[in-house]
Amino acid sequence: MTLSRVHIRGWNKKPLAGRSAENESLTAAGRAGFVARGVVYVLIGALALQIAFGSSNEEADRQGALAQVREQPFGEVMLWALVVGFGCMALWRGARAVGRRGPHRKAPSRALDAGRAVFYAFVCWATASYAAGGGQGSSGDAKSQDWTKTALELPYGRYLVGGAGLVLIGVGVVLAVRAMMRSFLKQLDLGSLKGRKRQIVTTLGVTGGVARGAVFAAAGVFIVTAAVQFDPDEAKGVDATLRSFSHTPAGPWLLAAVAAGLVLYGVFSFASARWRRL
Repeated sequence: MTLSRVHIRGWNKKPLAGRSAENESLTAAGRAGFVARGVVYVLIGALALQIAFGSSNEEADRQGALAQVREQPFGEVMLWALVVGFGCMALWRGARAVGRRGPHRKAPSRALDAGRAVFYAFVCWATASYAAGGGQGSSGDAKSQDWTKTALELPYGRYLVGGAGLVLIGVGVVLAVRAMMRSFLKQLDLGSLKGRKRQIVTTLGVTGGVARGAVFAAAGVFIVTAAVQFDPDEAKGVDATLRSFSHTPAGPWLLAAVAAGLVLYGVFSFASARWRRL
């Protein structure tokens, strides 16, 4: 009987040890993904700030951010590190979608994570292509217009494009509202995040989340406009969307505010890598 119990206990420890190692690996993957996201947002925001004050002709989008990384010492190594980071984010989101992380989560949350996993898998692939191919290819704005043109040519294409634009507007509004409601605090380890440190992270999350939501919503407005006017040239990528903020009555100051918000969102991503409950 004693030997049998010892055998059973030893047999049970192996699956538990395996699950623990798997959880640690997925946690590390999630943290790496948030760091990679933070790098890109900080660089996009910094490029947009330079555009706001007329000191840069670089594109303020993911491709422009990657170009900035390439120009740094050990830039190629840093690019491939971002590839790994985005791949890790896709893996972590995918694990949450299938229930390996948080098995009691509801279906809509799983579906959202599945969509994010697909998105980050695409970002990983695009970043790897950029790193391997020397950064050649169309700009983000040109790609948005090409995709919109292709979609408009489909049966009921105008409605598909318009629907996609409305979804993007909705996503932007939700992101901004959730940021203002401080919903992200539920995902952070507040036991380790207290006092002034918590105030700073909260400010980063609110300001950065609102700026991010504004960019999504503005991009959606341009896509809806493209559908209404049946003109793919009205669709805009991240760079052109950001530049459009400087054409408002507020001028370059609105672009500067949104750009600063994106930088803060990047810093918030770094904080998420440290304090988010993964």
